[in-house]
Amino acid sequence: MLAEGPDGFQGGLSAQNYRSITGATSATATRDLADLVSLGAFNRTGENRYARYSLCLG
Repeated sequence: MLAEGPDGFQGGLSAQNYRSITGATSATATRDLADLVSLGAFNRTGENRYARYSLCLG
């Protein structure tokens, strides 16, 4: 996400994008993204398969 910059993932990063970048399974991607949200690193918008993640830069 940092390498792509704030506009790198138009509309935010999806779990599917995350899986294709990292090679993670669906369960691991979901867990990783939830952990990043709980740590305050990512913001989440949307629900279920429409969830999108963006960097929390503020």
